[in-house]
Amino acid sequence: MNALFRPASLLAAILVGISTLLWIDPVQAITAPELRGQFAVQEIAADMHGLDLKEKEFLKADLRGVDLSGTDLRGAVINTSLLQEADLRDANLSDVVGFASRFDGADLRDSIFTNAMLMQSRFSDAQIDGADFSDAVLDLPQQRALCGRAAGVNAHTGVSTRESLGCRP
Repeated sequence: MNALFRPASLLAAILVGISTLLWIDPVQAITAPELRGQFAVQEIAADMHGLDLKEKEFLKADLRGVDLSGTDLRGAVINTSLLQEADLRDANLSDVVGFASRFDGADLRDSIFTNAMLMQSRFSDAQIDGADFSDAVLDLPQQRALCGRAAGVNAHTGVSTRESLGCRP
């Protein structure tokens, strides 16, 4: 019986050791919804031109037709939001997380989407002349559709839209 007890104790000690190594400090865990809300934009106005909206959250937000031109949206979360016909000219959307959002018909000229995560987002009829999508993550069909109308060079970064999208020559 003593021989059976030792392997079980050893196994228990190993499991405790592994769970201790894999333990995630609660401070590093995903922020609770009640705390995340403090970063959410509470009021959405028709004219939000030039605002500092860094790291703000737009979750299921209705931003259709909103003037967001010249805004600083670096690191913002724009998930499942409606941005159809929104004006995002000269906006900085670097490091944005824009999952399943609709940019259909939006004005994205000279906007910056570097390192943006834009999976399942749609850009039908969006104006993208001069937009910089360097290192952005897009669904392949969207990337191909954007390449079909990509033109211009971003006035801020000097990167061509076609190059930033990785379009074929």
